[in-house]
Amino acid sequence: MLMKEYRTCMPLTVDEYRIGQLYMISKHSCEQSGGGEGVEVLTNESDTHPQHGLGQLTEKRIYLSSKLPSWAKTFVPRFFYVTEKAWNFYPYTITEYSVSILPKFSIRIETRFENNKGDNSNVFGDTPTPAENVSFLDILSDPIPEKHYKESEDLSRWQSSKTGRGPLEKGWRDNQKPIMCSYKRVQCSFEVYGLQTRTEEFIHRNIRDILLIGHRQAIAWTDEWHGLSFEEVREYEQAMQEKTNTKVKSSQNTGSPTASRPLLSRSISVTDECSLKKMGVKTVAMSDPSASSVPHSPMRLYSNPE
Repeated sequence: MLMKEYRTCMPLTVDEYRIGQLYMISKHSCEQSGGGEGVEVLTNESDTHPQHGLGQLTEKRIYLSSKLPSWAKTFVPRFFYVTEKAWNFYPYTITEYSVSILPKFSIRIETRFENNKGDNSNVFGDTPTPAENVSFLDILSDPIPEKHYKESEDLSRWQSSKTGRGPLEKGWRDNQKPIMCSYKRVQCSFEVYGLQTRTEEFIHRNIRDILLIGHRQAIAWTDEWHGLSFEEVREYEQAMQEKTNTKVKSSQNTGSPTASRPLLSRSISVTDECSLKKMGVKTVAMSDPSASSVPHSPMRLYSNPE
């Protein structure tokens, strides 16, 4: 199991980000959905925790087909989905990811938001994360994949007309007011001999990119959500969830290239079967894939940035 803690500062207060986070996740999920991939919301309802009180429980399916590296495609069926369960007891949240066909795969993310510069060494109140496992992410200067760069989300060019904040400059965290930090403790596990290290490192690289992109968007979109009430942002969230679900389902039901191919459309070779057995997956003899009655279920390993 590989555990890291990511700390990301933003020019907001924790109260402001409660609205910004909901807005950003809803808009981001909708933007990333289409072509048989994306985020389908299954559950979004109130939940009460004995320690953390009233919160919100969400369950989503994240459909992936294009996000896996080539080496992973050799042992993972062509289409699959990740299940995300999140418990939001803001300013504390828990998010868990699992894949039904890969029982040895799991991701758990604990998040806490505080009004500081990321200098709380024991924010979760148990065992402090070793310094070598702590990464500070800079939403201004840390690189993101070129395909995700948008000038409108470049915070060196950002200026909020509603708050008067921005643009961000080198060393912005030293004197920025207000400032908050998103602390995320991420544990990922893929206990399969020969694949564990590579897979866990791949997951953490993707999580890092997702966190940078999501938090950049939350700031770049400030003027879209700032001033909304909690009830108004929940209404927006509901509308975007319905739109996103429609996009995912319509792509799967139309003849799009991604969605038209059947699940497990390639036959399983001896190597594949051995790999699956190592991962705890029971295999059965397969008939002609073209005659399979299993519904197609394309997917995406692209998570919500929180």
